[in-house]
Amino acid sequence: MLRQILKKGINPYICASQIQYHMISVDNLSLKFGKRTLFEEVNLKFTPGNCYGVIGANGAGKSTFLKILSGEMDSTSGAINITPGQRMAVLKQNHFEFDEVDVLKTVLMGHKKLYAIMKEKDDIYLKEDFSEEDGLRASELEAEFAEMDGWNAESDAASLLSGLGISEDIHYTLMKDLAGNQKVRVLLAQALFGNPDILILDEPTNDLDAETIVWLEDFLMDFKNLVIVVSHDRHFLDTVSTHVVDIDFGKVKIYSGNYTFWYESSQLALKQRSDQNKKADEKRKDLQDFIARFSANVAKSRQATARKKMLEKLNVDEIEPSSRKYPGIIFKPEREAGDQIFMTENLELKADGVTYFTDVNLMVDKGDKIAFISKTKQAVNKFFQTIVEEIKPSKGNLKWGVTINKAYLPNDNSEYFQTELNLIDWLRQFSTNQEEAYVRTFLGRMLFTGEETFKKCSVLSGGEKVRCMVSKMMLQNPNLLVMDEPTNHLDLESITAFNNAIIEFNGTVLMSSYDHAFVQSSCNRIIEFTPTGTIDRRMPYDDYLMNPEIKALREKMYGGKV
Repeated sequence: MLRQILKKGINPYICASQIQYHMISVDNLSLKFGKRTLFEEVNLKFTPGNCYGVIGANGAGKSTFLKILSGEMDSTSGAINITPGQRMAVLKQNHFEFDEVDVLKTVLMGHKKLYAIMKEKDDIYLKEDFSEEDGLRASELEAEFAEMDGWNAESDAASLLSGLGISEDIHYTLMKDLAGNQKVRVLLAQALFGNPDILILDEPTNDLDAETIVWLEDFLMDFKNLVIVVSHDRHFLDTVSTHVVDIDFGKVKIYSGNYTFWYESSQLALKQRSDQNKKADEKRKDLQDFIARFSANVAKSRQATARKKMLEKLNVDEIEPSSRKYPGIIFKPEREAGDQIFMTENLELKADGVTYFTDVNLMVDKGDKIAFISKTKQAVNKFFQTIVEEIKPSKGNLKWGVTINKAYLPNDNSEYFQTELNLIDWLRQFSTNQEEAYVRTFLGRMLFTGEETFKKCSVLSGGEKVRCMVSKMMLQNPNLLVMDEPTNHLDLESITAFNNAIIEFNGTVLMSSYDHAFVQSSCNRIIEFTPTGTIDRRMPYDDYLMNPEIKALREKMYGGKV
């Protein structure tokens, strides 16, 4: 670069600050599987100090793109160029790779060079016939080890593990003896360990609770190097991303700003495109006003200081209309609910030595949108199964109001799809109106059109099954929704549309979700099941998580295990 500048006769001291330093460049990248083109002629630059959130519909190739960047998969043509000497860390997806290794060592293995030095050094010191040559090599290794801050490696690794909720008493446990959600956290610590120059993360928030996700958000906001991340968690993407990498119809493009900025600005631009009455300069002014409003809102958030860099890069000229298709989710109650909605008295469920919930005395008010949460695995799932009368409680009573027409979205929907029916005939089972055109309307709202409606239920993906279940729910015209993890398997477009539908819904909602943005934006009440009782508060989710009195109460009710 400097040679090129000098050749052109330009003063390098003036231009040095203007040189854009790229850590990863993607040049003319294409990937084809047979006749299908996943990416075509992709050219991108990823620069240090930024966090790039990769988005795209299910099947667009987000995880595949990360695999190509990390060298795990080859492209059909083109090249990935990484600045020499840069260390890349990747969140491992194979949860069994380190089964015979203890937890702390697994994290240390994330820095391959440092771990190799530690191992060679230890092997030399264990030799019985320690030679002069061994002494010289050990001295070289010790110098290199010290230069890499090796003496703090174990304490740094332990600190990461603790931050991710892995307590010290299991740091020397073998990986094979950990639960699945614990393994995920250890592998995440492995990727974060040793301050890598490039960090590649595919769905890092999977199996993490809200507190641990906040810890990870704070870690990544303070991280000074390059991050490229795929996530379906909009709150997480909004918090950590400085840029969005949009994969759409084989094209990949980088935009400044986080997910919400990309979504809202692209929707505004799409609306403007169809507005023939406004002049170009008026449209530009609207986009500039939007950027100003967005920046003002971010300035009020807890991440205001960390987001300053992102806000400086927002550019009205980058905003483009979105080509994305969003489902048309609308819940229209057939009848208005009366005042009696739902209540429980001393409801309890215990099974196999586990208390899922106890002493639940609940009065649901008309229009409540309640998020149910718990650290006890399956507690909320079992509660929903109990209230829709799939399983019986250990004790207590429950009562639904006579005017309630409820629609239920279960966590496990497999029993609904054990059939060879096509989608039209499947949905027709739940409809009083048997006309094909009527049934097709509800499938069409969830983006099933044309030949897709003749697809057999037995070959549907997880996301397609959830979309079918939402079609069924809309068909019921309910005034109350019970939803157990409604965003599972859905892409960001479907999640966003679903979220907006719940905000607009004028009925009552009982739901659970790991999607922070979904809960925060739509729920007015939080109910938490603990082994010793229930916490019930009318407040937004963020307030619930950050309230010091509630934190202390949760700590007490979980026996100090929060």
